[in-house]
Parts: sequence; structure tokens; C-alpha cells
Amino acid sequence: MTSVVAFGGGRGLSASLRALSKLDLDLTAVVTVADDGGSTGDIRATRPVLPPGDLRKALVATADPDRSETARLFSHRFGGQDFLTGHPVGNVVLTGLLELHANPVDALDFAARLLGSRARVLPMSCTPLDIEADLAEGPGTRTIVGQHDIAVADGSVKDVRLLPAAATACPETLDAVAEADWHVFGPGSWYTSVIPHLLLPDLREAIGAAKARRIVVLNLSEEKETDGLTLAGHVDTLRRYAEGVRFHYVVSGDTRTLADPGSLNSAAQSLEARLVAADLASDGVTHDVAALAAVLGNLLVEDGG
Repeated sequence: MTSVVAFGGGRGLSASLRALSKLDLDLTAVVTVADDGGSTGDIRATRPVLPPGDLRKALVATADPDRSETARLFSHRFGGQDFLTGHPVGNVVLTGLLELHANPVDALDFAARLLGSRARVLPMSCTPLDIEADLAEGPGTRTIVGQHDIAVADGSVKDVRLLPAAATACPETLDAVAEADWHVFGPGSWYTSVIPHLLLPDLREAIGAAKARRIVVLNLSEEKETDGLTLAGHVDTLRRYAEGVRFHYVVSGDTRTLADPGSLNSAAQSLEARLVAADLASDGVTHDVAALAAVLGNLLVEDGG
């Protein structure tokens, strides 16, 4: 069976996982662990566990359809005006599991069994991380720490780093990366969900050394953190952080690519990759899961390496 590792975080990774889950694959999700917004931020502020939000989203995205009620429970967000307000049940459950298990991978494997997940969900690192970014400000730059603050800040991102700088990838993650036939990056928040996987030196080296072929799926629209960055600019930025990593396909679902693929095609060629353009939008910002599954499925079947 073809083995695929999907990298990302948040809603973007959920979209690719829902698409890949429709295919007959040995699927692993590798999730960023730098989220610090909303419920996850509140939990991180008081408990030294991995941020649960993006991990929960990946687990729910790959849940067995027969466990839909369990998935619905994990996604249920408490209302009201008390200490539980705004917290998804799944974040609370994952926090408990992460406290019960010394190895966070064991906690996630347990949660995956509860949901009948069709993928193994692994953290990028077993250490909670933060993202630090330099943003353009007039003639100079300002530095911001925190995924949420970077995502909503004014000004274009010039550089991103992970803290602590000495963090390493989970051993199980490195094993999955080395053994995979395919690596799939994106869609997702470019600087805070996709690129962070290339900022851990041992993970980037493992990705570059693996035999896997690689696909990057571009976003359908700009986000605050990529305001003004063209699709070709997304590819150029990825290349800047992907030293030693070869990509084979750049998938764009933006209908503008179909009308004028020139600059994006040139950017893809700079990665030594082939541009694959298709109409993948269910609306202006969300990928159509079935259409994305069809495109990814065709690549996985047609190109066996």
C-alpha cells in the first residue's frame, strides 16, 4: 500500500487529510505544534503540554465515518460564560491524555483509536514550539513571537524561526518521513503551518534524504500573513526554506492559474517541479475535498516514482 505523510496544521491540513482519507493509503499526518490561539492558547498558558487544537483537527478530519458521533463530540465547543467557554471537548480530552502519557505519541495513538482515525496523527516535535517572525515595518523590521499574533499582524513577513532553536522532531515522525512513498505539503497558513516543518533542522534533513516524491498544494486565497504574496511568491518562499528538499509537483486550485499559469509555472520549475492546475475550489477559500482527492489520487497512481 502506498504510504503518504501529509504536513501542515489547522484547517489546511484538515482539507488535505479529508481528501487523502478518500484514497486507499497508509496515511500519516505530521502536525505543527506552535499554535497558541484561542482555546489552545489558554491551555498552553497554564499546562506544559503540546498545543491540542491542530492535533484535534487532524484526528477529527480522519475519523471513521462510523464514529461520527465521537468526532462530533471532539468538535463540540462549550458555550456559556464560565471557565469552559470556548474550549472544544477534544482539546480537553487531548490535554488529559497528554498528561497521562509520558510520550505524546502514545496519547495521540489512544485518541486515534477512540475516533477510528484513518491516519496516524503525529506531532512535528514532542516539544511545544513557538514561531518567531520578522515583519517589514517602514524601512526596518519588527519581531513578533507567537503563531496567532503573526497570523493577524500588519506588515509582510520577511523571515520565520522556531523557538526553542534547539528543538528536535519526534523519533516516530522521522521514521514515518523516512519510510513514506509520498510527502504532501499544504494547503494551509504558509508561514505558520506549512513552512515550520522545514525549520526543524533534523526534520528538514529527513525530508530531503527520504526517497519520497513530494507534492505541495497551494492555497486558494491570501491570508493576513501572506497579504500581497502571489502564488509564485508562495513557491519562491517555500524554496527559500527548503534547502536540500526536492519537490516534484505544485498543485494549484486557484482558477486564476488556469487563465494565466506563466509566473507560477516558472516558480514551480525553480523547484524542479511540474505545475498541476485544476479548479479545486468549493468557494473562494475552501478546497473541494472530492476534487482535491481526485487530483492527488491521479498523481499518486500515475507517478509511482
